[in-house]
Amino acid sequence: MARVKANGIEIEYETAGNRTDPALLLVMGLGAQLTIWPDAFFRGLSAKGFFVIRFDNRDTGLSTDFGSWGQANIPDAIAKVMSGKKVDTPYYVKDMAGDAVGLLDALGIDKAHIVGASMGGMIAQTVAGLWPQRTRSLLSIYSSSGRPGLPVGKPEALAMLTAQPEGPSREQRVAYGIKLRTVIGSPKYPTPADEMRAFVEKNVDRRWYPEGGARQYLSIIASGDRVELLKTIKAPTLVLHGEDDPLLPVECGRDVARLVPGAEIQTYPGWGHDFPPGMIPTLIDRITAFCKGK
Repeated sequence: MARVKANGIEIEYETAGNRTDPALLLVMGLGAQLTIWPDAFFRGLSAKGFFVIRFDNRDTGLSTDFGSWGQANIPDAIAKVMSGKKVDTPYYVKDMAGDAVGLLDALGIDKAHIVGASMGGMIAQTVAGLWPQRTRSLLSIYSSSGRPGLPVGKPEALAMLTAQPEGPSREQRVAYGIKLRTVIGSPKYPTPADEMRAFVEKNVDRRWYPEGGARQYLSIIASGDRVELLKTIKAPTLVLHGEDDPLLPVECGRDVARLVPGAEIQTYPGWGHDFPPGMIPTLIDRITAFCKGK
């Protein structure tokens, strides 16, 4: 892994593949480190002829954190939005999109396929809308436009966004991580227990920093929806979404596809809000087929 200075912060990143191949930038979701992109997915795409980049968003993993700003008060932020008041936040989704573009600048990459999952999809949509010249194509994976009134996730999944481990020990954090991934996971593609534990342990040990994820959540609340921005996107766009996503229901993905002119959409029964081993070959093939020639 490596680190660069970009957009006023330091960004930790990793690459796979040949620099001469078309660039494909992976943007992860809420509080999720770059290692949440499974290695099989990351390296599998590079084997298909892409120069693949994954990175830690600001306030996540080994990139610059915003701890000096203080703790995010999510209930207060939601109350302010409901009453039409301005939400105080250290940054917005557009700033995280600027980080992605800044990373491309630092790596000397003119254009890339922008692939974002969940909050990463929101960031990717913003890159495509505000930096069209840098976007070869947009792939929005189990994400949303943020339009008010869209269906909400299942209560047990939404509760995990603000839940905490039972205590501060490593094992309690690992148990929490396993519960999170089980709750939001894919009913048709369960991850074997030993693989799940190893995956969670790797991420807990790399960095445990939930307060950063809370500030990212704050930035989503403060940024509002992307309805009008999505209507302006010119890049070829593919929306991928699980029909059994318990966190962002499939209608959220359908809304993105309706808003982006000419967007394609593919939904999968039994897929939730994760990248289970059983789905990775299918997703690699679909993304490759879409991106080739774009």
